[in-house]
Amino acid sequence: MAHDHMIEMLDLDAEVLQDYHRDLVAWVAREAPAHPRVVDLGAGSGTGALALARELPDATVTAVDVDPDMLAHVGAKASAAGLGDRIRTLVADLDQPWPDLGPTDVIWAASSMHHMADPAGALRSAFNALAVGGLLVIAELDSFPHFLTGTPDEAVEKRAHAEVARLREEAGMHMHENWKDRISAAGFPSVTEQRFDIDLRAPLPASAARYAEVTLGRMHDRLSDRLPASDLAALEKATATLADRDDLSVRTTRTVWLARR
Repeated sequence: MAHDHMIEMLDLDAEVLQDYHRDLVAWVAREAPAHPRVVDLGAGSGTGALALARELPDATVTAVDVDPDMLAHVGAKASAAGLGDRIRTLVADLDQPWPDLGPTDVIWAASSMHHMADPAGALRSAFNALAVGGLLVIAELDSFPHFLTGTPDEAVEKRAHAEVARLREEAGMHMHENWKDRISAAGFPSVTEQRFDIDLRAPLPASAARYAEVTLGRMHDRLSDRLPASDLAALEKATATLADRDDLSVRTTRTVWLARR
């Protein structure tokens, strides 16, 4: 069930934040060479792989992930979208020596680099995998989106976010890295950075409420032994009412780095 919720959350992220995703993919499409061979690192549910294949009709995309179930979902989505002939999947642990990815023109890593045990090593591997002139695209998030800003439940949501941030730090995740410096240190001669501040207000589509429900529900489950009982109860109560609320918003920040080999 938790695995299904992760897939749903990733798919909802792409749906609710569609303007951000569209702008990002369009930017990559403008910079990519003709007939690009694209690798999606840590492909997750495949939202990036499918978006890139749609925006770049001459591209072939390899979706790489350590989780075979995720990649099965990617393959099913690609086939249903008529993109099965241009999207292939590859199971690989990117914290181990990388498999031969073949000639590569674009490496896309959306919300995956912070999971790497050795991000500096992963960036060197990306540099070596890219053809001369190829693009590296890293998109990272500061935190999960906030949905209850300006509501009576804002404070408990903030406390939950703070505790999730501590969990990530304890797990050794590389959040809030200086990715520009790390990318440069890997050998890329130039790096462009762009910040996307996302602030969606009511009226929101029903998918936004479901996105909030899945996201906050996962936070509640992860923090079951970390938050006071009163905070857990307040978060659970807020989550249960999301479909009927008219005071939801979706606020998050994504930062993107684009580098050329």
